[in-house]
Amino acid sequence: MRIGLFDSGIGGLTVLKSFLKYHPNNEYFYYGDTKHLPYGEKTKEELYEYSKNIINFLLEKKVDIIIIACGTVSANLYDKLKEEYNIPIYSVISELPKYLEEKQYKNTLVLATNATVNSHTFKRIIKSNVTEVACPKLVPIIENNKYDELKEALDTYLNNLNEIDSIILGCTHYPIIRKYIEEKANNIDIIDMGEILAKRIEVIDSKHDIHLYFSKITDNLQENINKILQNNI
Repeated sequence: MRIGLFDSGIGGLTVLKSFLKYHPNNEYFYYGDTKHLPYGEKTKEELYEYSKNIINFLLEKKVDIIIIACGTVSANLYDKLKEEYNIPIYSVISELPKYLEEKQYKNTLVLATNATVNSHTFKRIIKSNVTEVACPKLVPIIENNKYDELKEALDTYLNNLNEIDSIILGCTHYPIIRKYIEEKANNIDIIDMGEILAKRIEVIDSKHDIHLYFSKITDNLQENINKILQNNI
């Protein structure tokens, strides 16, 4: 099966990595829109234009399905994009409600971008008590390898974990810094949306191949690709 995935940058590579883990025998086409990141600061209209352009690009590659490997686009445009295209489209949020219902969490913290938090999508789809926290500093830190700024940012975003029993990484960049979040959140379940989707989706095996495309080649891009796909973060 030919599977297309897209994100604002390197974050969606965490989703690709999960798919490679559970479905290695497929042909993957990944598009990272590094020219326009961070998506969390864009308007819904801008996100729509970027997403359409990328989906059309992936359709030219004759993909069989498309994965929105971006929390922001998933939260704001999934239903709209799914209706507009005659191809199966999944988002990283697609399987989350079922998973959370099975787990029966009581108090869930969602870490996400400004645009995702402003959409309040997680509050609508999750039955448990939900606290949404916008984390605008995290994507620039991750994309630019400014990890010396990470501790201060996480201290701000994770300053109140009383009674929290689960944390959703509501942006696909955040699994890259999962170990740092786990250090702050002892004994709290960390939820990786891409991992859940990859586990639960059904695909038809074909040949193994990976094609990576980015709208802008940044200074840290190759290093970050290697770190994420080789699990060296």
